[in-house]
Order: sequence, then structure tokens, then C-alpha cells
Amino acid sequence: MSGDESLDICELLLTAQIYNESQELNEDDIPPNIRKHYWNKKEKGVKRPISVSESDVESIYGIKNARRCVTSLPFVEFEDFGERLRMTVFDLGAKWLERHGVDRIQKNPVLAYYYENNDMSISYSQAKMANRPKEVDREWIDSLINEVVEEGEDARDVLKLVHIVAPEEVKQTLNEIVLTKEQEGKISKIVKAIEYRDYLQQIGLREIGKLLFVGPPGTGKTSTARALSERLKLPFLEVKLSMTVSHFLGETSKNVDKVFELAKRLSPCILFIDEFDFVAKTRTSDEHAALKRAVNTLLKCIDEISLVNDGVLLIGATNHPKLLDNAVWRRFDEIVMFPLPDKVMRQEILTKILASIEGSIDAADIAQRTDGYTGSDLRLLLREAVLNALIEERTTLTHEDLVKAVDAFKDRTDMKIMEGHE
Repeated sequence: MSGDESLDICELLLTAQIYNESQELNEDDIPPNIRKHYWNKKEKGVKRPISVSESDVESIYGIKNARRCVTSLPFVEFEDFGERLRMTVFDLGAKWLERHGVDRIQKNPVLAYYYENNDMSISYSQAKMANRPKEVDREWIDSLINEVVEEGEDARDVLKLVHIVAPEEVKQTLNEIVLTKEQEGKISKIVKAIEYRDYLQQIGLREIGKLLFVGPPGTGKTSTARALSERLKLPFLEVKLSMTVSHFLGETSKNVDKVFELAKRLSPCILFIDEFDFVAKTRTSDEHAALKRAVNTLLKCIDEISLVNDGVLLIGATNHPKLLDNAVWRRFDEIVMFPLPDKVMRQEILTKILASIEGSIDAADIAQRTDGYTGSDLRLLLREAVLNALIEERTTLTHEDLVKAVDAFKDRTDMKIMEGHE
């Protein structure tokens, strides 16, 4: 058995026993890999007592035949009945992990809690701060959704209109997105507002936490909103407004309210409403009156929801700001512009997306050739270049590969423009 396998099993057994015996500890103290395994969806937590079986060890760590593994640990025994592992001499196991796995103790709040109380130079608060909270996990969100599902068909219908993403599922972080100084500044304000939410509530400052992202398609509005979910450790609820409102015929106001109530039930969270210009189109058209009532209810719901009171960060997004009237603009306390990236930004974006690609590419030259391109366009260029190289059995890109991709992209754009004029 490898040393890592011994440490894995010892850490799990100690974590289970300390958690079972210490009522001061909660789910946020358990390391995510252990917490996710023992999570009880109906209870919305990790029920005590935690027991450790051979199958638990395999599921969490991928260790097969834990029975054989524990033969080298004199303080652990395997019980054939139930195939369970048990710590026979707790103090001996704790001293063994202290000698061989201090790094694990420092990263595991449950263990740090025990060792800090035993005069070891370990900080429970630091371990807790570094540990990922339960709200990041898909399991936590599924527990909340499960409660909604059990309420009946109406509740399940509302869930069909909302795409819910767990922070751990977000692939692109804020550090991987190139933002303007203005964007960074406004996002920093929101991060601080969430950090000091209790203080803002105390002083009565509640009109904070409603952002409108404005810019052409492909400039990073949705990516930035999702990356905020990962940064803030908040569930992400995405609503496509055109699709949602079209489903409200006959139910209108009641269903609009339900979407916002769902956000409050899943709070703290981010509610991202895309295609916000659909509001303006509906308000100024002669379409079905039920649609107009639904949109008016939507605006009322936006007025009534609050980051400070309800824990919901509201982000609207639009590609067509000229369609929005004052009734829409005044409902957002921050407008965040997402312009087409300039040459410097394009070079930064290219540098980031090319970081894991082997090859010699002049990002400054490609940035010069791609005036008017969005960040999404630049990623499409890379995809084109990579696929063309793979056809030639190459996993290394050349500068010429990117130049050819730019030319091909321009040809497609020209064709779209010609088709639009026909």
C-alpha cells in the first residue's frame, strides 16, 4: 500500500470520528470530497454519525481493497460485518497523522479543529477559510431543488425555465477573463457588497446589487456573470427572457413571481436574466396583453428583490441597449459596459487562450489583424487553427495557422454580410 493510501484512510477515519463527536462542527468544516460523498439530499447536510466502509473509501479516494490497506495501520481494524473500518486507538491514529500528514491537517477544518485544541501550531480559522463552502457543490443545489420538486407540478414547471449552475461547474474563472478597468472596478464593488451584506442591511442601504451588462454578442457578458458565481461561491440561475415570457401566457404574473421566489429559495445566489431587451420590445409592441402584464410584473419583481435583504445578486444582460427605456434603466444601480476589445485587450485575450497551446505565435500580430473581433470570435479562431493542424496530425501550432484562420473567418463574415443585403 502506498503512503498516500494510508494517509487517505487515516484522514477519513479521524475526520469521521471528530465530526461525529463535535457538535460545534458543521458541513462547511468537512473537505469537499468527503462532504459530497456523505451528503444527504433530503436532510440538506451530512448526518451524524458518519461511518466508513470499504466502498466509502473506494468512492472517495479510488482505493480498492481497503481491507488489505489497513493491515499496516495498527490503530485501524476491519469489521467483516458491514465491511466497515474502525479506529481502535484514536490517540495513536491522531499522533501518526500528526507525524506523516501535517499538510492534510492544515487543509482539513475538522482535523484542524481537533489539533488546534491540542496545542498544535494549526489554525482552524485558516483551514475553514480555505475550505470550499457547501454552497459551491452541486449536491447543495440539488438539495434545494429537491425541496421545490416535491411541491408539485407547478414548481417543476418553473424549474424548466431556469438553468441552474453550481459554482464548481463554472469552467472559466474571472482570472481567465480579460476585463476593462471599469469592469474590474464595478465587479470589485459587488464583491465587497456581498462581503459586507450584514453591515449594509444594518445601515439600511438596500439599493445595491442590480447590474445591467451591456454590449455586443460575444463580449463576455454571460461568461463574466458565470465567473462571478465561481468567485463569490454562489449558485447561478440563468433565465432566457424571451423563452420565459413566451411560456407565461395564461399564467403571466404568477409564474414571473415564481421565478423570483425560486431565486430567493436558492439564495444566496446570482439571478442572471439574459436578452433583457425583450422587455422593451414587448412594452412597445401590440402583442398579446398577457405578455405585457408578465413584463410589468417582471419589472415590479426587480424593484422588490434585494441583494441585501434577499441575498440575490440580479444581473440583466442586453445586446441592444437603445431599445431599453428609462423604466428599465432606472431599476439597475450599476451599468457595466462590455465593448468590443481594443488591440491591447485582444492581445491579452489571445495570450490567455494560447497559454496551453504549444507553438510559436505572435499574439500582437494576430491582435492587429483582428480589429472588430470579440473574445468569442478569437476563441473560434483558435478552434479553427487547432482543428486544421490536427487534420495534418500536428499538435503544435504555427503563426501561419492563426493567420489562415483569420482569413477563413473574414470570408465567412463577408458571406454573412452579403446574405444580409440580398
